Amino acid sequence: MSDFEKEDLEEMDEDLVVVMTDEEGNEYYYREEMIIPVGEKKYAILVALDTEDDCECGHEHEECGCGCDEDVDVYIARIDTDESGEEVYVDPTDEEFEQVRAAYEELMEDEE
Repeated sequence: MSDFEKEDLEEMDEDLVVVMTDEEGNEYYYREEMIIPVGEKKYAILVALDTEDDCECGHEHEECGCGCDEDVDVYIARIDTDESGEEVYVDPTDEEFEQVRAAYEELMEDEE
């Protein structure tokens, strides 16, 4: 594994860690933040895991307060089941994306 080590992933055993691989073979690590059902389908809100302990400014996130850690990489994925019964994460259509975004905003309003 590149920036991440297996030890890091094991420490996050409470969270579901999703590894996404791009066309070039680069791996990106996400934490499944929540599942949002829309109709008969389920969508995952995936938040990029911070592979660095420090902010871009060089300080630790908890101590910094500069706000540079506020730009979090979030990914929305539809959860499908492949032919072997395993869950797979796929890109939603534009229409699905908008439905999930609206459902998420509604959930956040209900929590306030």
